[in-house]
Amino acid sequence: MWAALHKRRLTSSRIILVGFAAAILVGALLLMLPVSSKAGTVTPLLDCLFTSTSAVCVTGLVVYDTATHWSAFGQAVLLLLIQIGGMGVVTVAVAITMASGKKISLMQRSTMQDAISAHQVGGIVRFTGFILKGIFLFELLGALALMTVFVPEFGLRGIWLAVFHSVSAFCNAGFDLMGTRGPFSSLTAYADHPMVNITVMALIVIGGIGFLTWQDIRRNGIHFQRYRMQSKVILTVSAVLIVLPAVYFFFFEFARLPLPQRFWGSLFQAVTPRTAGFNTLELTALSETGQMLTCLLMLTGGSPGSTAGGMKTTTLAVLVSCAVAIFRKRENGRFFGRRVADETVKNAVTVFLMYITLFLAGGMILSRVENLPLVTCLFESASAVGTVGLTLGITPSLGSISRVVLICLMFFGRVGGLTLIFATLPANRNTLSKLPLEKITVG
Repeated sequence: MWAALHKRRLTSSRIILVGFAAAILVGALLLMLPVSSKAGTVTPLLDCLFTSTSAVCVTGLVVYDTATHWSAFGQAVLLLLIQIGGMGVVTVAVAITMASGKKISLMQRSTMQDAISAHQVGGIVRFTGFILKGIFLFELLGALALMTVFVPEFGLRGIWLAVFHSVSAFCNAGFDLMGTRGPFSSLTAYADHPMVNITVMALIVIGGIGFLTWQDIRRNGIHFQRYRMQSKVILTVSAVLIVLPAVYFFFFEFARLPLPQRFWGSLFQAVTPRTAGFNTLELTALSETGQMLTCLLMLTGGSPGSTAGGMKTTTLAVLVSCAVAIFRKRENGRFFGRRVADETVKNAVTVFLMYITLFLAGGMILSRVENLPLVTCLFESASAVGTVGLTLGITPSLGSISRVVLICLMFFGRVGGLTLIFATLPANRNTLSKLPLEKITVG
């Protein structure tokens, strides 16, 4: 496969794009098989394509309840697609190559570097092994923790439920098998259950902070000052984006709930928009302010080189840092005694503009086509482009045009802003010549 792609002179960005598209198509075809549905019938192609895209792009938006529509085979296919999407198709391909004993080519190393946002090619194979071990270790620990709840309640089926939800949570996918309690019920039955809340939230956060941050934590332990600047930024921004929304939800959105549900629900609702997609409380009960706050959290997403999608915490941090630099009349943004490169700022602005455009355009198209309130459709749009999976309940009733729009948003959100831009636009040759400079006023 790698040789064929090399002969076609595909760049790393295009390989990543093609890989995700191929995984989605194969997944859709498998889900169309009669054996994939409990009814033993063929599921329509567009519905299978939507579900496969949601799984590979680790989103969680679904048109059918996962537990009641898909058979054991169909659920296993979804779990495999979620795992591939969370790890990344390039990571999976490199892992298969490593397992077969073949040598990892320079092209594969370079592609892997782009796929996980690594800073250098050197040591990428060893780092891939570290990623694979970490993924399966955390998923195993999560499954064992969830088994203590699900096995006593569901018997042997609880083992499958624990494994499925552990992988889904770690990969920030948001797919669940709790529909037997009620269609699309997610984890609402465990709104005040400490073990389920702690385990799922921990898996979401660990999967969302990124592989490079794992490496820093493993090397330096609790010595925060020794971490790379990027890891410090990721951990700081992630903490702020969990604590502040949780405080808001606790005092303004869930104030009428009993204290245990209020505490766990507020914390969970602050964590899950970071591209996870589970919910323990009814999202339709949120005020419009709460829904828009959730939209902003969904757009921000996880961190570079993680199982999460979205705009990324570092993009938001760079934009805020530049704004602060302008307010204080500094030349560059800075973090922890280090300045931010101009190229990084340009990339951040480009990605931010792309996600905001997709978010607004998607929401307005859905609102016009479906004749639904704009806030509701913007929530759906943010959930898709942020690869989150939260919904206000409109996904199953959407028409074909709206589903195609959401498929595109989920795909763009997962492959990443810069990957999409570099893959679709032709590269310009570097030149030393510059156009004449003329100032333009902004503000």
